[in-house]
Amino acid sequence: MKEELNIDWAKLPFGYLRTDYNVRATFCDGKWSDIEVSDSETINIHMAATALHYGQEIFEGLKAFRGVDGKIRVFRMRDNARRLRESAEGLKMQPVPEDLFCEMVKKVVKLNERFVPPYGSGASLYIRPLEIGMTASVGVRTSSEYLFMILVSPVGPYFKTGFGLTNICIMREYDRVAPKGTGRWKVGGNYAASLGAGEHAHELGYSAVLYLDPKEKKYLDECGPANFFAIKDGKYITPASESILPSITNMSLQQIAKDMGIEVEARHIPVEELAEVQEAAACGTAAVASPIGEIDDLDNGTKYVIARDGKPGPVTTKLYNALRAIQLGEAPDIHGWNTIIE
Repeated sequence: MKEELNIDWAKLPFGYLRTDYNVRATFCDGKWSDIEVSDSETINIHMAATALHYGQEIFEGLKAFRGVDGKIRVFRMRDNARRLRESAEGLKMQPVPEDLFCEMVKKVVKLNERFVPPYGSGASLYIRPLEIGMTASVGVRTSSEYLFMILVSPVGPYFKTGFGLTNICIMREYDRVAPKGTGRWKVGGNYAASLGAGEHAHELGYSAVLYLDPKEKKYLDECGPANFFAIKDGKYITPASESILPSITNMSLQQIAKDMGIEVEARHIPVEELAEVQEAAACGTAAVASPIGEIDDLDNGTKYVIARDGKPGPVTTKLYNALRAIQLGEAPDIHGWNTIIE
């Protein structure tokens, strides 16, 4: 019998908390294995595995929510499965079949159902799929064996402010990714490359770095670990670049904006255009949408005050509330984004 949970759901950080089970599958001899259920937090890996030496490692992030009706909903699961496949193809790894991915997501959520935070707590169950190359090799080559596993953890808001204003900065001394590099795929190395800039920003009192394009340093790129969008003259604008991860949250917000009659533009956004926007936010699975109050360009001293009244913008707020309502079963899921765990 499992011990009773003693979790203050309303005060959960965005971090790792041990749950009951994880699920795993291995690719070996040209085929994927049956799903294995494990209660171990560790894996056995060869010291010469390609994941450790040559970066054959990709992951995903999605969430499960306890809805207003008590049902558990997983948001846009198949889109994450497709994005993991694209990452695998980019790094010459074995793609995980979409149906296997979805079966494992449903299984791991069901096995850890007691860790899905209650409706109204503001918390969710974070789902982390991970694929790594397992073949031992000291030569630079792709793996022939892979481990795919999914762990889960209940989490609170990514930013401590929750849906509140946060300030970010621009620093041109850092690049998140290389032009035509791995930026469009969810690769661990992209995040490793951002740690130095992120820590520097935190030391200066900012929540994240708004990166510029790595080639010309003229256009907006990603915002720390998230996509960026802004509201300008009633339009939803977001950067378009082959070095930006295609955020499923951003795609969802764009669709909701269109549903509301808001025009959407995915295009190059010159950094100077920040002076003309009325609202801005970072968006992603972890934060959903985090409104930005101020953007400071530390290289030239320019200060872009976005939220002049000190409050999240009305359009960003409306979009955020609409997406959360769909995830929590409070609004009709007209696009079929949710998977209900029976």
